[in-house]
Amino acid sequence: QVQLVESGGGLVQAGGSLRLSCAASGRTFSIYAMGWFRQYPGKEREFVGCIKWGVRATYYEDSVKGRFTISRDNAKNTLYLQMNNLKPEDTAVYYCTAARSYTPRSLTTQVAYDYWGQGTQVTVSS
Repeated sequence: QVQLVESGGGLVQAGGSLRLSCAASGRTFSIYAMGWFRQYPGKEREFVGCIKWGVRATYYEDSVKGRFTISRDNAKNTLYLQMNNLKPEDTAVYYCTAARSYTPRSLTTQVAYDYWGQGTQVTVSS
């Protein structure tokens, strides 16, 4: 099992920045990939970005490319989402997620992941 705990959400003005953290614990040695999804009220969770743990390759949803950056700290077993130039449409609950082992499923889909954090609210005011 892997436990994920997000932190760092909050209220920020448009154009500002926030950094989300996701601390992983448990059987973290087998993690294949970790990612971030976000959810708008009444909508399904949507892909934001992810990182393949072994090769450190990152992938982003088009609307956040150039503004959001995913990184990790192996020593701390922590995933980060640096969000710059935030827009009101980035307002959502952000979830950290992890795939426990290799999966042929697209990492842009929820079904590729096995563990989820509790979510953290990000609110961007105009």
